[in-house]
Amino acid sequence: MKQHLALIFSISLLYFLACKRNSLPKNPTDNSPTPSEFALSVVLDSLAHPWSMAFLAENEVLVAEKDGILKRILLDSKQVFPVAGLPTDRFQGIRQEDPRDNSGLFEVLLDPNFLENRWVYLSYTAEDETGMGTKVIRAKLNQDRLEKIQTLLEAKPFRKDLFHYGGGMTFGNDGKLYITCGERFYNEIDQPDLPVAQDLSDMRGKIYRINPDGTIPADNPNFGSNAIPGCFALGIRAAQGITRRPETNEIWFSEHGSRQGDEINFLQAGANYGWPIETTGTYRNETYQAPQLPKEDFFSPRFSWEQTVAPTGLCFYIGKEFTEWTGDLLVAGLSRGSLWKITFEDDRPLGAENLMKENPIRLRKVVQSPGAKLYILTDEKNGKLIQLIPA
Repeated sequence: MKQHLALIFSISLLYFLACKRNSLPKNPTDNSPTPSEFALSVVLDSLAHPWSMAFLAENEVLVAEKDGILKRILLDSKQVFPVAGLPTDRFQGIRQEDPRDNSGLFEVLLDPNFLENRWVYLSYTAEDETGMGTKVIRAKLNQDRLEKIQTLLEAKPFRKDLFHYGGGMTFGNDGKLYITCGERFYNEIDQPDLPVAQDLSDMRGKIYRINPDGTIPADNPNFGSNAIPGCFALGIRAAQGITRRPETNEIWFSEHGSRQGDEINFLQAGANYGWPIETTGTYRNETYQAPQLPKEDFFSPRFSWEQTVAPTGLCFYIGKEFTEWTGDLLVAGLSRGSLWKITFEDDRPLGAENLMKENPIRLRKVVQSPGAKLYILTDEKNGKLIQLIPA
């Protein structure tokens, strides 16, 4: 009898601790129950590391492949049409089958007034004689061809390494374009004395806010006369995902840590997110010591994981397909393969649940269609476009 009571007590204690841990603004590792609310339906495969997608209509999308191709796809018939006219300066060297090779074609994004003006926005790895870097352009989509290309941003200086370009883009409710640019270093030991993410004269390691034509909004934060134009926030390591929260019009973004330290951040004008002076993880190189800079009030993440997730493309779900998820943040994870659902109370994340714990697959992006359907893109050589079907 005593052994029986001890067993009941132990189980109850474990359950209590698990519930208490779930209430913290960090994920409960991978101990969440596997949900039964959805099934996975492969819509299309044979995509070369798809990075992002934009809906032209409910059943018609543009898909940007990391390997450098833009495609228009009819979801019903599964017809695929390559889009011509991509920028000629995009990196077309041999990409490595190595998850650390971040080069390629990144975000494809439609102008909020696309039906009237046909503008499409692309971020990608550009190359010149000095190396590679993040570049953003816009072009008119004329049938299946890009025309009238305009350069909006180039994150100079370029370098030869293939790491941490960023490339996330979203439009705010203010009509401005928000862009993430990574700092381009895989190992923090390679940083200069003044880390690039803290150097306001260096374009890397920042988030930008620009007008759709590339000009700088007059109400952007003022970082001083020597700061690069368009900078909206700094202290960024490797942010790939950025999205608008429809309920509040806030901008949120995902951030890769070095060793652990993966985060979800709320974007504030003029904020410094601290990298590499402060991190919720540790450094890749144990001998690295961040420089002592003048005291700064760094903006803390709203959520961080205890294990490596490598969070990327994310979206707030608003719709009726998954009613209980309305208002939740869905985040694709590259490392270990995961899809996270983060619940909120106002602007405070309460906890996270891994929706694909028992079916891990390396994910690059989660996207909601105009009709509130949910799709995910897998980061594989034989990449897949998958729809989540309510059970």
